[in-house]
Amino acid sequence: MSDWLFDLGNSRFKFAPLQGNRAGDVQAWPHGAEAMPTDALALLPSGDTAYVASVAAASLTASMLEVLQARFKHVRVARTEASCAGVRIAYADPAKFGVDRYLALIAAAERGQAVLVAGVGTALTIDLLDADGQHHGGRIAASPTTMREALHARAVQLPAQGGDYSEFANDTADALASGCDGAAVALIERSRMQAATTLGAVPALLVHGGGAPALLPLLGDAQFQPALVLDGLARWAVHQPPAAR
Repeated sequence: MSDWLFDLGNSRFKFAPLQGNRAGDVQAWPHGAEAMPTDALALLPSGDTAYVASVAAASLTASMLEVLQARFKHVRVARTEASCAGVRIAYADPAKFGVDRYLALIAAAERGQAVLVAGVGTALTIDLLDADGQHHGGRIAASPTTMREALHARAVQLPAQGGDYSEFANDTADALASGCDGAAVALIERSRMQAATTLGAVPALLVHGGGAPALLPLLGDAQFQPALVLDGLARWAVHQPPAAR
């Protein structure tokens, strides 16, 4: 019987087998679990234990857990804790710190170096972790995709997608792409600059999430870690006491 990892986000549902303390090959539905047809759900794996992380709405999380409970002997849901796997969260109330951000930090901590972790999904999240595993807090903003959708919702003549990045664009689609991508890049770069002041050295930059690839060409030495949350869930799973596994 195998163990599996499941990450239910705001816009994507991803899962992978647990292989040691890492995620194996990742599969995903990019439109979110609420859009998965019955025949797709029927193809989900089964096994001994399902480890689950969710930032989706409570009703959606509950429906997915019900599906997994029918396919696995045990279902364990990750919750943010004050500390785990050497990571210590800066929030006074850890429960208010998103579990996806928490797991990304747990995965990043395995490197043993200071890192700035940027997740680009529905939201843009940025968190600073020092080499000793201390979280120094972070930021949350709208991702470029969400910025575009919000602008389109308020002004339908502004396209919700399309365009290419340019420092000074000469048409509307390119200007939108440049402004929204540029805003995200600027926030990440400022955070990294301030992180260097806080820590005394420039941290490594790790990016993950469905919107990350579009920003990579603008972020210099950024390292793309597409399975960061699932890898963190894997590390969380192996750090649970035997009675909870």
